[in-house]
Order: sequence, then structure tokens, then C-alpha cells
Amino acid sequence: MLAATVRVTRDLDTAEEAVQEAYVAALRTWGRDGLPDRPGAWLTTVARRHALNLIRRRRTLEAKLPLLVEPDDGARSEAEPGDPDAIPDDRLRLIFTCCHPALAPEARVALTLWLVCGVTTPDIARAFLVADTTMAARLTRAKKKIAAARIPYAVPAPADLPARVDAVLTVVHLLYSTGHTAPSGDELGRADLCDRALDLTRLLRRLLPDDREAAALHALLLVHEARRASRTDADGRLVRLEDQDRAAWDRDLIAQADRLVVAALRAGPPGRFTLQAAIATLHARAPSYAATDWPQILTLYDELLRVWPSPVVALNRAVAVAMVDGPGPALAEVDELARDGRLAGYHYLAATRADLLHRLGRDREAVDAYRDALALADNVAEQQFLAERIRWLASGPE
Repeated sequence: MLAATVRVTRDLDTAEEAVQEAYVAALRTWGRDGLPDRPGAWLTTVARRHALNLIRRRRTLEAKLPLLVEPDDGARSEAEPGDPDAIPDDRLRLIFTCCHPALAPEARVALTLWLVCGVTTPDIARAFLVADTTMAARLTRAKKKIAAARIPYAVPAPADLPARVDAVLTVVHLLYSTGHTAPSGDELGRADLCDRALDLTRLLRRLLPDDREAAALHALLLVHEARRASRTDADGRLVRLEDQDRAAWDRDLIAQADRLVVAALRAGPPGRFTLQAAIATLHARAPSYAATDWPQILTLYDELLRVWPSPVVALNRAVAVAMVDGPGPALAEVDELARDGRLAGYHYLAATRADLLHRLGRDREAVDAYRDALALADNVAEQQFLAERIRWLASGPE
């Protein structure tokens, strides 16, 4: 709705106000007259009508916080029907707008997740490992920057796409990650966000058929999708990767992902999404957790850490270190990450440390680490899993 309304207003604040008015109208009208046949179309039509009324009252669009204006050079603001360079989805068009190089990389991703994908500010803050207030301030600054820089709401020219592609891929990846394991809520994941990310990935493949990283991101999401149903049991409880029923995984999706990864690796030096997809497909193709090619996965993590030096990557790499070199060296690396401080408040750090301590026979310390993880987790399914681990270790596992 917001993306479609911005096409009319070319002003973000006006579009947001119109969408809010449409929801108010729906609450009033639907309660009296019942649900319309096409609720989404009804809301979008009403939002656009409110937007036009707002524009008329404000005389001109540019008189009130111009966010998205027509290019001065006369370039088209929207692709014509049948244009092979058209971005075929309003949301994707708005994503590319929010990912303009004039914004800082973190601001591009955060603004798009919030504005286009509907991810809440607290959940975005958790994804970036910052405080809610810090993220709220970033979002406000990003909106002001777009207005001040007069960034156009327009289909980027082919020459301008490369500067925005990495940020767009990052947005879609984080959107899927937020759906795959929701930062908060009663259920482990949110299928709607996963489905939305997959749809956007397919659109990106159509827009960028020769982009290896776009293909690799598609492969990465396909592997996760192939395993998604087995991540919880019938009661919605989290099931670890090593305990999942691999027979239930979608082998067609895994095979499709594998072909995309092989093609990307053959085409040239791998980027971060290609390496992540290669790691995921190795996990998916292994007959069992123990039979996974852990040395190869560790090699891929070494390369991923080189091209994308992230503390989260380093933490995931430590899991592979534990499988290749044992839990002792892995624990040393995790403790170093804890001292580094960049993962403070990241419950997976404490949970990984707890698992390594347990494998070393230090169960009392493992219980304390699991309690630290539990205190930081906001997802109910993860909380239940961590609480069960604490009870199991406290009672003395055999």
C-alpha cells in the first residue's frame, strides 16, 4: 500500500499519512458494512484518494517535505509497460529508492526493512545489534536525508544499479532472516516474511539475470526454505539442525540451489552470498550432521570471513572449528568474541558458548551460559528450547 501510494504522492510523509487514514477508514467502514471482496485493493484505493486530497490541500507536492521528486533531466519516473528494464513490483522499486548511495549502508538497509517490509524498529535493532533508540534515530535521519537530497522515486538506470544491488540483496536477506527466526513473538518464524523475501528474490533474478550474487542469494533462501518445516516439531518446539529429519527436506529445492551455487562459483571469485549459499548447500546435501564435510565448511567460512569480516560470521565459523578441531579451540575463539564486545546482547553467542562448555564436560558453567542466553532471547520458541537445555543439564544428563 505504501509503495503504491508513494507513486501518487512522491512524498513519503504524505503517503504514510494517507495509508494511516485508509486503515482508520477500514476500521470504521468494515465494522459496519463487512469485509470487502478485495480488502487490499480497497485499502490502496482509499489511501490513494486520501493522498490526492492531501496534495490538493497542500497546493503542491513540493511544498511539504518533498521526498521523491521527478528527475530534473526529464528521465522517466516510471518504466513504461513492456520496458525490459522495468522493476516489476512497487515494493522492489521503493527498495531501490531507499538503497540510494546517498544514504549510509546501514541506513539504507534499516530504512527499507522498516518502510517497505514492515519490520518493526525493535526487530531491526536486534538484527543490527543496537539499542532500539539508536535504530529509531537512524531511521529518522535516513528519512530526513532522502528529503534533503531530493532523491527521486524512479527506476534506476542500468548504470546506477550496481551501486545499489548489494544493499538491496542485504535487505532481502535480512527480511528472510527475520522471518526464518523471528526476533520476538510466540512462534519460531514468520512465514509471511519468508514468502515476501522469496518473491522479491525472484523479481531480482528477473531484473538482474547475470548477477551472480543475486542468484546466490536465491540459492541461499531456497536451501533455508527446503528445511524450514523441519525446524520445529508438531508442538512448535525448536529442533536443532543435528536433530532434524533430513528425509523431510525438499530435495528439489536443494538441487535447484546447488545448481545455482555451482554456476556462481564457476563464474568467478565468490562474494559473501555465494559463500553463504555454498555453506548452506553443503549442510543440506550431507547425509547426517556428523557426516557433514566440516573441513570444507571451515574453509568456506575462512574465505567468508575474509570478504565479510563480521563477528557473526566469526561466531558461526567457531561452530565449524568445534567440529574440525574440537570444542576447546572453538571455545577460545568464542571467548575472544565475547571480550571484543561487538556481540554484547547477542543471545546466540551465549548459547554457542554454553554448547561448547557442555561438550567439554563443564556443565555447571554451561547452565550459567544458557541462562545468559535465555535472558537475552525474546522469541518464545527459543526461550522454551533454552529453558529445556537448562533443565536437562541441571538434572544431570547421562
